[in-house]
Amino acid sequence: MYDKLDFILEKYEELSGRASDPDVIANQPEWQKIVKEMGELEPVVREYSAYKTDKGALADTEGMLSDGGLDDEEKELFKAELSELKDRIAAGEEALRILLLPKDPNDDKNVILEIRAGTGGEEASLFGGDLLRMYMRYAERRGWKTEMLDLNATELGGVKEAIVMIRGRGAYSRLKYESGVHRVQRVPETETSGRIHTSAATVAVLPEVEDVEVHVDPNDVRVDVFRSSGNGGQSVNTTDSAVRLTHIPTGIVVSCQDEKSQIKNKDKAFKVLRARLYDLMLQEQNKEQADARKSMVGSGDRSERIRTYNFPQGRVSDHRIGMTLYKLPAFMDGDIDEVVDGLITNDRAERMQAF
Repeated sequence: MYDKLDFILEKYEELSGRASDPDVIANQPEWQKIVKEMGELEPVVREYSAYKTDKGALADTEGMLSDGGLDDEEKELFKAELSELKDRIAAGEEALRILLLPKDPNDDKNVILEIRAGTGGEEASLFGGDLLRMYMRYAERRGWKTEMLDLNATELGGVKEAIVMIRGRGAYSRLKYESGVHRVQRVPETETSGRIHTSAATVAVLPEVEDVEVHVDPNDVRVDVFRSSGNGGQSVNTTDSAVRLTHIPTGIVVSCQDEKSQIKNKDKAFKVLRARLYDLMLQEQNKEQADARKSMVGSGDRSERIRTYNFPQGRVSDHRIGMTLYKLPAFMDGDIDEVVDGLITNDRAERMQAF
């Protein structure tokens, strides 16, 4: 680990020298590339420098204690300093291990979040609508921008399917853990006997990708246009503005009808198509994670779930990390960071063990 840290430190110093070279500064694209690389290495360099300083101070303090000539009060002061340095060094080692973990190249990307009602009929659609509001509120809390790409709503205000673009720093790094089947247990509004029903909705979180990352050959895509539909005639267009894309080689179908402009709907549909094709490409590249999208979306069956939302008891339970919180109203209002932080910590621990 320390050989790697020394290499990073040397690399950073080399880049720093190049960044101050007048010839490099004159070449803005090259200079910006160097500065960006320095920015990626800087957290490691800063942490490693502090770690080395503490190690040096530890050696000095141990030397002072072993030399003798100290009175009892001085010994106690140095022992306290020694204990504090050892704690800082242990914390620094932990932080360095985390910083050296291979970074997910998609972590800084925007997100395409898909929600679909699963088992449970209208109640599943209502729960899908609740999840959509939860993620929209979470995005708002974190200062992220949201854009509806497609929405298939029900007359009672539920959501059969919703596709949302979420733009913001670190959006994918935090939302990627939301992929899977979400189960709800509650008494539906339409239930007269007061029985608790169990329903499910699925969530898939995909990183946004550009055309340069995934090239889509226009000849491989069939484009169909049709008239959009909506509740109560409010979003029914009199022109064929809705767009359906069919990627012939893979059979992937994407529909977008949220905009009144056919061009805008087509652009949004291609964003979703590229994200799904990128996800498919990752599956093929990582055979140990084969069929990742299928595992994300699942079948929508009640037995498959990553999380359960129990309304009568006011609790939410994430089954992957065994965390249960009794703050369901706040959670549904977008206060989900406690669970997300737990999932991130668990993921880091597993990757550190493998690393």
